[in-house]
Amino acid sequence: MAKINPAQFIQEVRQEGAKVTWPTRKETTISTVMVFVMVILAALFFLAVDWIMATGVKLIFGIGG
Repeated sequence: MAKINPAQFIQEVRQEGAKVTWPTRKETTISTVMVFVMVILAALFFLAVDWIMATGVKLIFGIGG
């Protein structure tokens, strides 16, 4: 592996960072809100599935009511 000068490395990192297309504040906000919405939907789905399965198991084994 070729040795590289630390100053040259930092310069190359800055050049690559300048090529990145960064999201706007609006895009970041929308993405964040969508993540929260999907997390809530997934939590509600798994809550319902867990409740249905627990009720089924209780009925099958006759424990609780």
